[in-house]
Amino acid sequence: MISPVTIPVNVAELYNQAFPPEERRNLTAQQELLNNGALRLALLENSNAFAGFVFYWELTDFAFIEHFAIAPEQRGGGIGSGVIRLLEQEHPRMVLEVEPPHSDDAIRRIRFYEGLGFKAYAFPYLQPPYQAGGTPLPMLLMQKGMPPEEHTFTKINSEIYREVYGCL
Repeated sequence: MISPVTIPVNVAELYNQAFPPEERRNLTAQQELLNNGALRLALLENSNAFAGFVFYWELTDFAFIEHFAIAPEQRGGGIGSGVIRLLEQEHPRMVLEVEPPHSDDAIRRIRFYEGLGFKAYAFPYLQPPYQAGGTPLPMLLMQKGMPPEEHTFTKINSEIYREVYGCL
């Protein structure tokens, strides 16, 4: 997994296409986090073609998958599942955010992660806003390899807020 000096154009385009503005930080801030080593970027290829990316954080005792996207033309071929399994070899404890099941896409995403062994925490979670003055977004926090209890959720939530979103 490589942290490139510059976010490649195909990653930037897919990032902007796959995530609405309220669910992503601007690319300059994303680049700064990569440059200082806080954020990691894994580039995905299939048959020597760009297939997608994963932006993730290596936190205290788990990896937080912040953004994960497969290029539309590469979807449905098992690349996403394969990437999660590869990440799991290095990071057996993973956490990510997903939208609540209020749309077909959100339900599909949740089922995808559940099929890979992720479980949603049963506690309310708000994603802090990426933009100043933005509104927190209701999300589900999903985990793999982590205890399901509320005290673990609270610890994970606090670390994500502090490290990823800069909330105190």
